Amino acid sequence: MKLFWTSLASLLGVLVFCQTLLRVVFPPELRVASLHFLNQALNCFSSYLDYIINKTNEIRNKNRGRLLYIHSRGHPWESEPFKHPSTFDTLAMDPERKRDIMEDLRCFAAGQALYQRAGRAWNRVYLLYGQPGTGKSSMIAAMANFLGYDIYQLELPHVQTNSELRKLLMNTSSKSIVVVITGTDCSVSLSNRSEAPYATAPRSYYDPGAPEATRGSDEGNNNMVTPSGLFNFTHGLWSCRGSERIFVLTTNHIEKLDPAFLERRRINMRIHMSYCSYPALKILLRNYLGSEAEDLSEVVSSELREAVEKAKMTPADISEVLIENRRNKERAASKLLEVLKERAERNYKFGLY
Repeated sequence: MKLFWTSLASLLGVLVFCQTLLRVVFPPELRVASLHFLNQALNCFSSYLDYIINKTNEIRNKNRGRLLYIHSRGHPWESEPFKHPSTFDTLAMDPERKRDIMEDLRCFAAGQALYQRAGRAWNRVYLLYGQPGTGKSSMIAAMANFLGYDIYQLELPHVQTNSELRKLLMNTSSKSIVVVITGTDCSVSLSNRSEAPYATAPRSYYDPGAPEATRGSDEGNNNMVTPSGLFNFTHGLWSCRGSERIFVLTTNHIEKLDPAFLERRRINMRIHMSYCSYPALKILLRNYLGSEAEDLSEVVSSELREAVEKAKMTPADISEVLIENRRNKERAASKLLEVLKERAERNYKFGLY
């Protein structure tokens, strides 16, 4: 802001000098042409000044580091420095799928003109789902580091009403990722609304006058958290509050989510975080052992490829095996193969593949 006012004062001084010079030196017939030229120059300078200010803000945001905002029940956002090291290079996921996600993020970050032309809020909604340990948190951290966005972690089980949810979301900034954690049970008010026509809503400091019991309708209900309460902020009237904002919904149990969450018009991209595949395993070997899968013997590589598909282990479980044996690469590969085969045999015994 100081830079802006300094530049504006300098510009006004130049204009006053030029006006005085025109009156003294130029004849009247040339003043109109000269003023037109100065007007064009002023417009160019103004556009350039806007460009400089925007770039300055971008550099300042990158240099200040990212922040992680968290909240607890009955309290507003609190921030902490966000220094998670996860990137798309280290993320254990099929490379082609990662490239698709990265390209989608690039298009979103560069899509301001498109969203304005289409008359849409500059928001995007992702749904991450999969078993615990499949890398949902690492994916979110990689997205934040890739775009340079802050993260707001919103745990729906800690939010009691739509009013409280709205006030929390209104205090999020642009260029941010709002992570919506549905909870292990996906929250009764979100997953089973049709079976609970009446719901009890605890009082909140955001809405102290809320009644104790209210009908569980989806529209216009401020006394419980409903899908419309969230999606009014992503695609409804409240979506104009801020811009360049990404919403990431996460769940361990997609089958328990309210069908309203899964509508195409509300979820822009679904990302299934699956069990570890062989391409993902190769990334883990590089991360923890500093070697490629091709560095292993052909027999071991072939056995790993076959075992990992049958074992149905999460990247987190495999990472623990590699960390424990990281000092000896051959031993780590051998131990991992042993664990994968044991898990595959157990799965076969119980008919899981």
